[in-house]
Amino acid sequence: MDQQLISTVNRLQDAFATLGPTTNPIDLPQITVVGSQSSGKSSVLENIVGRDFLPRGTGIVTRRPLVLQLINRPVTEKSADAPAEEWGEFLHLPGQKITDFNKIRDEIVRETESKTGKNAGISNNPINLRIFSPNVLTLTLVDLPGLTKVPVGDQPKDIERMIKEMVLKYITKPNAIILAVTAANTDLANSDGLKLAREVDPEGTRTIGVLTKVDLMDQGTDVVDILAGRVIPLRLGYVPVINRGQRDIEQGKAITSALEHEREFFENHSSYRAKAQYCGTPFLARKLNMILMHHIKATLPDIKQRIQSTLGKYQLELAQLGDNTLGSPSSIVLNVITEFCNEYRTILDGNSQELSSMELSGGARISFVFHELYSNGIKSVDPFDQVKDVDIRTILYNSSGSSPALFVGTTAFEVIVKQQIKRFEEPSLRCVTLVYDELVRILSQILQKPVFKRYPALKERLLSVVIHFFKQSLLPTNKLVQDLVNMESAYINTGHPDFLSGHRAMAIVAERMQASKPVQVDPKTGKPIPGAPPKDVMSSPIAPMAGMGQDENGGFFNSFFATKNKKKMAAMEAPPAVLKASGVLSERETAETEVIKLLISSYFNIVKRSIIDMVPKAVMLNLVIFSKDEMQRELLEKLYKSDVDDLLKESDVTLNRRKEVQKMVDSLQTASEIVAGV
Repeated sequence: MDQQLISTVNRLQDAFATLGPTTNPIDLPQITVVGSQSSGKSSVLENIVGRDFLPRGTGIVTRRPLVLQLINRPVTEKSADAPAEEWGEFLHLPGQKITDFNKIRDEIVRETESKTGKNAGISNNPINLRIFSPNVLTLTLVDLPGLTKVPVGDQPKDIERMIKEMVLKYITKPNAIILAVTAANTDLANSDGLKLAREVDPEGTRTIGVLTKVDLMDQGTDVVDILAGRVIPLRLGYVPVINRGQRDIEQGKAITSALEHEREFFENHSSYRAKAQYCGTPFLARKLNMILMHHIKATLPDIKQRIQSTLGKYQLELAQLGDNTLGSPSSIVLNVITEFCNEYRTILDGNSQELSSMELSGGARISFVFHELYSNGIKSVDPFDQVKDVDIRTILYNSSGSSPALFVGTTAFEVIVKQQIKRFEEPSLRCVTLVYDELVRILSQILQKPVFKRYPALKERLLSVVIHFFKQSLLPTNKLVQDLVNMESAYINTGHPDFLSGHRAMAIVAERMQASKPVQVDPKTGKPIPGAPPKDVMSSPIAPMAGMGQDENGGFFNSFFATKNKKKMAAMEAPPAVLKASGVLSERETAETEVIKLLISSYFNIVKRSIIDMVPKAVMLNLVIFSKDEMQRELLEKLYKSDVDDLLKESDVTLNRRKEVQKMVDSLQTASEIVAGV
């Protein structure tokens, strides 16, 4: 059962192997080997594998991460008498079994130099190697470049930082067991591997120490205190090992002989004899195997959960990217057009599945344009911010022609009202533009959907067709809105039931002016005289306006003659080229002006209500409803009959991302099947 756990994780490693460690979505348990340059890391790995297969030498030998997956391949009954078959496979050489381990070494060198050059540059890009053998315990080990201080050759000047960042990327993962390799004949407190391990694992809970070169220590010294945890304690402890020296390697000393020498050394050494079974490479391999098994037991439930959640996330993304075999190009375009039009209608009607609680969208924004922006815009139009009392007086005189008017005429009222109604045209056309902008906004919102990212040519063409369609719809909409305003100004309906009649207006003005006049008082009692007629009865605003312009107390003409002396008046000079009203309005002129203003306000408010009601209806009819009803016909006419193959060229981003996500989904589905039975 325990071996099955390691087998499970190794199968997971296989499932994710094609993704590479940088894109692996699941943090799987693995053992990461760190240590200073030439501390003997590679030799430890070779001893565990039992074969020579790693490049050797001085300086930085490991210049790229080597992800080494050891896979125990039991000897079958059929091949029990034959030599056990061992081979290696590289990820970058799929399907190639390399049984000559010297060729494995040569391939590691060749692949390293292909990325880093022939000297001592380093690369983050890992080399993945699987070794199948009956002589190994199933493990995953990552050999990292040795920590160094001084750049040599054509190494970058910041080689120390680069290696440290690379190592940290691997050992920071919570599921990584850190195998910190230190030479026993150096000060443990200065061990680069342990220093770095303590940065990410300060409690020492997932770090195991390996002490190499124990046989090279000064006579009379040993590592017993370190093994007992009295120097730098690690929860997983330390294991002393002995590697082959450079001379042994050059002389071709076999690893089996070296392991035998290691066993004899620990069994016969006075300091280690009693604990010999806890020393050496075979014990290290068993210990790593046990640590990995326990670690897998602890992390597997979380790994299961993360595989499922990550798989769901990538399956959703793959569904959004779309299947690359949806059907014929014409059916795809037809489906896209249908979905687009349906989405457009639902957003306008407020039936979208993606209704926001944060902000107004779609049809609600158009409603805001009508009932807030446009309504308030029309209500804010005040006729009297352009038409002053003096202008009304001038129009009154002009409209009466050559004979002074007896009553307040309707001509002046109509002239002013028509001029002011024309002012509604600009905000009404602005309303059309605002609604057009909202429709374009809805269009942009729909085009953010994944299907349009997938087909950029279709997106561009659809955007162009719909914008042109909207602009074509603008013309009749603007015409209808202008006609509505022109209709209001073409016929002034003074018979409207809500319109204030002329008699009522005159009565209101007379009442206001009467209230402002002084009341006759009895000089004896100081009380108002009941029934006393108001002064200047003939100047009453509701009296007939005979003799208009002859008011001795002021008025239009009096202001013109005010500066003339009698002699010049007798001369009857010709009027000036420009004859403007000036001076203070007479009481009669004030009354007439106020009557006209009351009538203008009354009628203007009627038109405001009508315009605020009718213009949104016109915009809805000719722009919004029309676009809802005719959009599909327009798109079918312009897109479906064109060369659909050109429209369905997928973007490189979509193609590449789909491949990546599909690969991720395949790996995660395989991983899900693997862990399902555990």
